[in-house]
Parts: sequence; C-alpha cells; structure tokens
Amino acid sequence: MIKEVQNPIIPLDYPDPDVIRVADTYYMVTTTMHFMPGCEILRSYDLVNWEHATFVYDQLDSTPAQKLEEHANIYGRGMWAATIRYHKNKFYIIFVANDTRTTYLYTSANIEGPWQKSIIEGFYHDCSLFFDDDERAYLVYGNKDIWLTELNNELTGPKHDGIHKIIVTDHNNPNLGYEGAHFYKINGKYYVFLIHSLPDRWMRVQACYQSNSIDGQYVGGDVLQDTRDYCGQGVAQGGIVDTPEGEWYAILFQDHGAVGRLPVLLPIEWNEDYPVFGVAGKVPKVFKATSTRPIHSYTPLVSGDDFKTTYPQYYGLDPKWQFNHEPNESGFKVNTNEGYFEISTTKVVKNLTQAPNTLTQRMLLPSCSAEVQLDATDLMEGDFAGLCAFQGAYGFVGVTKANGQYYLVMHSRELDNMSLQAMDHDHAPGKEWGRVAIDSPIVTLKLKADFDQMKDVTQFYYQDNGLFKQIGIDHKVAFKLDHFTGCRFGLFCFATKELEGSARFSTFKYLK
Repeated sequence: MIKEVQNPIIPLDYPDPDVIRVADTYYMVTTTMHFMPGCEILRSYDLVNWEHATFVYDQLDSTPAQKLEEHANIYGRGMWAATIRYHKNKFYIIFVANDTRTTYLYTSANIEGPWQKSIIEGFYHDCSLFFDDDERAYLVYGNKDIWLTELNNELTGPKHDGIHKIIVTDHNNPNLGYEGAHFYKINGKYYVFLIHSLPDRWMRVQACYQSNSIDGQYVGGDVLQDTRDYCGQGVAQGGIVDTPEGEWYAILFQDHGAVGRLPVLLPIEWNEDYPVFGVAGKVPKVFKATSTRPIHSYTPLVSGDDFKTTYPQYYGLDPKWQFNHEPNESGFKVNTNEGYFEISTTKVVKNLTQAPNTLTQRMLLPSCSAEVQLDATDLMEGDFAGLCAFQGAYGFVGVTKANGQYYLVMHSRELDNMSLQAMDHDHAPGKEWGRVAIDSPIVTLKLKADFDQMKDVTQFYYQDNGLFKQIGIDHKVAFKLDHFTGCRFGLFCFATKELEGSARFSTFKYLK
C-alpha cells in the first residue's frame, strides 16, 4: 500500500529521532528528557504512521534530582539523543543523561524488553553506536569536534589502543557547531550525518561527511538547507533507514515553537555514493512511502482517558502519559473501578514545576484542547489542583482552598523574553490572573492551545451551567532551554502549606 506523506509525520514533540528497520518493522527512538517512564520507542510499518512500542526504563538512577526531591530537578537535562541499533538478534539503546553526566547502554532481545542496563565509561554527547563488519564497535559523538572512539569488546568503555580521533570539526560557527551524529556503513563507505546552524543566522542545517575507511579522511558538507516555508526553522538531525525494496529515507526534526520539535520524513537518493536529501536538497511537499503491512490499525500517540483500563507496566497508566519526573508512588493511584486518577501531596512547594507526580501528555500541532473533571473535595488549605500547559512558562486553571472556601483560579509564569535561552530556576509562586469563588469543588476544566505558525497561545476555561467560561488571560508559552521540551497537557496537585491533601481526575478528553 502506498502512503502519501504529510509532514511533520508526527505533529507532536518527538525530537532527535534515530530509526532502524528490523525485517518489516521500523523502530524510532527520541529524546524524553526528564519525563518518566523514559526513552520511548515508537513502531511503524510505513514510516508515516507511528505508535508506541515501549519505554526502555521506568526510572533511571532515582537520584534526588530525578525524583524532584527538595529543590533539585532535571528539567532540560535527563536522557537525550539516543541511538537505536539491532545487531546479532539484540536491540541496543545508548544515550547520555546530562544530569548524571553518564553514558547508558540498554540491551534486549525483544523490543518490549526486559531491558538490561549498563554503563559505558566516559561521556559521549549525542553519540551514535556503530558495529563494523569485523565486529569492532565504535561511538561517534561530540559538539564542534566530532570524535570516533572504538569501544572494547564488552562495550563498557574505550578500547585500550583503539581508534580515538577527531573526524570532523566546526569550530568557527558562532551559533551551533556540528553535533547530533548518526553513523553508518553503506556499500563499503562510511558516513556521518550531523546537524549544525548556518553561521550567519540561527537555522538548523543537515550535513554529511563520507570516508572510504573508518579511520580515513571524512569529506563532505551540507546536504539539506530547508525551512519547509515554516517560520524560518530548518530541518535537521536524525537517522536514515532503508526499506525492504532498497529505498532510503531520513527522519529529521524541525522546531515548531512551543509545541516542540517534530519529526519530518524525506526521501534520499544516491548520486555516486553520496546522499541527496529530498529533491535538490529540499523537502518535497508531496511524495509517497510504501507500507510493509497494508492493513494495520495504529494506536494513537495521544488521546483521552477514562482511567478504567489497567496497564501492567508504566505505573499502571496508559503509555500516552508520562510523569514530569520519576513519580513518588505513594503519591498517586489509579482507580479503574470508579475511573479516576488521584494525586496526593507529598511535598510542600512554591509552584507547579516543583510539584511531584504531575501527569502529562504531548500537545498537537497546529492546535488542540483538553477537558477534565476535577474533584477537589480533599484539598487542604493552600493546595492547588487542576489542568495545566506544562512548560517552563506554564499556565494553569485549577481549584485552590483558602480559609475554607474553594476558588477557581488561573495562574501562570510569565516569559522573561522570547529567546531560546533558559529562564532562571523558578522559586516563586505563579502569578494569579483570575479567581472565582465556587460552591462545589467538583468542576470541569478546559485548556485550549494554538501553536499554528508559532502563535503559541493558551487559554483556560471552567464549565458553568454547561458552558465554558474563560478565566484569566491568554497566556503565551515558549520552547526554551530551561525545560527543552514541547508544551504538554498536565494534571497536577500540589501543596503550598501542609500535606495530606489530594485531588481526583476523571473523564479526560483530548480534542484536536
């Protein structure tokens, strides 16, 4: 069956993709940063439609920062830019975590796991794992300087007296120098694919260098410089893969503002053993891809939830959900009989981003909305619970309790500027933009988000006599380095004064 490609192929935040094919099945791994469970792998049979296959881990190292203990966190850090490989009937995942400064290797005979964790000595930024025909293994990695390092047979660290050399450099780039390595051997030649920025302005560009031998001279340059006519944002960084028929494709990503970095599919042709990305170096607006399984119904990557289904893995939740950090398992539960997700406060905090057990789903381009029923009966004084746009510059609509009275409120953290640079760690309460006294603590909340052409505006509502009324302001969200992830829907409950409060969420509706 022939599929027409519509980019981005996944209108959700799945950055830094790496992709392989095993028989008739494609697998893609992307960056999940601080969210848990982490290191999500997707599955496809046509490179266009994707569904959840597995998470590699439920928790990583359970450090205080990964668990949001005290004032520590791993926002903007955690795992990123993983490699996925399949070698001798075994799956390999390698990535670094920028909070622990550690390189992790996970292996499994099956994509669903169980995954065996080990550590590789050293820290290898944006590393790509490569097994050569002679069974020697290598990592290619780095920023500005791209290194090739041979690993020992046990894959526990560099090989003594093995190859260790710089193969490509990009020192004179005042923006982003080469990184995001993806390394392959194709028809006897060696290729490293890299991302960098145009030197004269911020724009992501894809490059490729080629060598006749693994430790030889690598020559090449830019192979894709294209914005797809979308807000000046370039397309770059990702893996390449062949089909059973011998066609080649690349899956790269493109920045789309606050909604995140979204995967883009494009064809590759070969001209005298050198790759030509897209058509004349541009992503074509229309092209075709072939499915290896003509009949397959894909499970959506985001959707509503009535919390009435039990999932044996992933903390008992549908894998569409991820926690903001490793959750405190004493602080939440899923009641599948009555159909609700409950968060209990386990920590007194200042604001939303410090709150454990916030449950999130990615938001969709170009726009989306969500509704949820909240039962805030068991809030304590100073508690907040509700529905949020989860990002560094967050916004939320929720219920709080003050002097025995329940109130609907809208809070946000305002952007300090519109640059990519990180905002400071947030130690202050959110700013209140609206407050309405309510008689019943059982309410239905709604959040709308508009990301079209990087508008990046969220609005917050509550239901009154069957109609939704906006509360507070239109709130601007933005993709920034302090969280380094796309905006998400989030269900939250946090305490600012005392513990033992809780909130229940039911009938979560995800609307496009």
